[in-house]
Amino acid sequence: MTELVLDGLKAKQQKTWASGDYGAVAALIQPIAEELVQAADLSAGSRVLDVAAGTGNAAIAAARCGCRVVATDYVPELLDRGRERAAAEHLAIDFKVADAENLPCDDGEHDAVLSVVGAMFAPDQEKVAAELVRVCRPGGTIAMANWTPDGFIGEMFRTVGRRVPPPPGVRGPVEWGNEARVRELLGGRVRELQVIPKTFVFRFTSPEHFADYFREHYGPTLKAFEALGADSKPLYDDLVELAARHNTAGDGTCKIPSAYLQVLAVR
Repeated sequence: MTELVLDGLKAKQQKTWASGDYGAVAALIQPIAEELVQAADLSAGSRVLDVAAGTGNAAIAAARCGCRVVATDYVPELLDRGRERAAAEHLAIDFKVADAENLPCDDGEHDAVLSVVGAMFAPDQEKVAAELVRVCRPGGTIAMANWTPDGFIGEMFRTVGRRVPPPPGVRGPVEWGNEARVRELLGGRVRELQVIPKTFVFRFTSPEHFADYFREHYGPTLKAFEALGADSKPLYDDLVELAARHNTAGDGTCKIPSAYLQVLAVR
C-alpha cells in the first residue's frame, strides 16, 4: 500500500474518531486502563508515554501513580477531552498531537510505553510496533490492551464490515489481539513478552441500549450508520442481535463479556 493511500486512510480515520463522542465509550472502559497500569507496575516518577491515548484513560491512570506522563493521539478533539479530565483531577499530563507510526520522541526516551485499544487501529502495524519499542528505554516496559478477533468487539467489527466493508489491503486492528500476531510484531524486538487473555464486561440496560449507545457515540459505528443512511436499520438489528446473543445477564439487563489481550513486554 502506497504512502499516499495510507495518508488518505489516516485522514479518514481521524474524521471517524473525531465524530460522535468517543469519550463516552472511553469512560466505560477506564477499568481496562487501570488494570493495565497496575500490571505494568509503574514507579512514581517514571517517564510514561500513552500512545493513541484518545481521551487519556491510560495517561490518567499512570499520572495517578505519580508518573510523568505524555499522552499522544492524532485526533486533537480527543486530547482536548483528556486535558479537561486531567485538569479536573489536577494531574500534570502533557498532551501532544502525534501519529502512532511516527512518535515525536527520542530513542529510549520513556521508561514505559502504554496503549489501551488505541495503537491497534493504526494502519501500518509494523511501523507502530517499531515505534513502541524505539521510544522505550532498554529494560523499560511496553504494555498494551487490544481487543481480540474472536471476542465481542472483534465480532462487532465483522458485523459492521458485512454492511460497510473496510478498506481493502489493510490488516484488521484486532490482529493486535491475536497472540501469534503480537509475537510476530514485538517478539523479535523485545527480550521478554507476556500475552494474557482478559475480559471486560460492558453493561447496558438492554441490547437495544447497547446498539443506541454505539450508534450515537462510537465513531466507527456512527460512520457506518451515516454511510448506510436510510438503509441502516438492518445494521441496527444486527447489533441488537449480536448483543442479545452475547448477553450473560439474568436480570433483564445486558452484560456483554468482551475479550481483550493484555500485552506486557520488556525491551
